[in-house]
Amino acid sequence: MSVVRTQVAIIGAGPPGLLLGQLLYRAGIDAVILEQRTPEYVLGRIRAGVLEQGTIHVMELAGVSTRLH
Repeated sequence: MSVVRTQVAIIGAGPPGLLLGQLLYRAGIDAVILEQRTPEYVLGRIRAGVLEQGTIHVMELAGVSTRLH
């Protein structure tokens, strides 16, 4: 069995980009997340909205739901 290495670039460090990065990491796939804003801006930004139950479940499985709860 051969090993295939995949390189992935994720544009944007918002919630979708960070979740995708975590899921790829857990799957053993190398990825880089590119963001034009500073880390302080991204982490400090207030987000509002509704998350579907399926999204919450995926976040729990990925281990990134601490701040969500």
